[in-house]
Amino acid sequence: MSILAAEEFHDIVPPVDYSLIPPWVIFVGVFVGLTLAGLLGWWIARKRKRAQPPKLPRQRAIEALERLGEQIETMTAYQFSIRVSDILRRYVTEQYALPLTRQTSVEFLNALRNSVAFADDEKSLLGDFLNRCDLIKFARYDATPADSQLLLEEALRFVKGGEVAVATAH
Repeated sequence: MSILAAEEFHDIVPPVDYSLIPPWVIFVGVFVGLTLAGLLGWWIARKRKRAQPPKLPRQRAIEALERLGEQIETMTAYQFSIRVSDILRRYVTEQYALPLTRQTSVEFLNALRNSVAFADDEKSLLGDFLNRCDLIKFARYDATPADSQLLLEEALRFVKGGEVAVATAH
């Protein structure tokens, strides 16, 4: 009987593939779908990070002067005068295309006399500012934080004062 019972059992049949869609089509479809989802995500992220327009020289100068104003108490007057002078010189160079960063204060003030880019009060404010900076930087005038505050106020007044002049010129 054991021989008859053994003949009734057959080997296990392998699984039958009953899918109507070939496996390679499924893999290609998944790949294309994931690629499209990735591209869509990248495009949305890129649109959200839309580049901000560059800041105008006036905006950059005001921000730099305000950040510098927070450091008046921690910097020496000498260091402060150099930094505030650099900010104002860079602003004038960028805003008015004048070579203030490559000239001495005296050279620039002499060239400024004939310039129509600045009003007379702006010229005198700029001259006063540059003379004070030079006094601190080169004559080693023993300046105080109050002197640094005055330099900062003059620089801000000059930069912000140009705002009105440029706005009315257009």
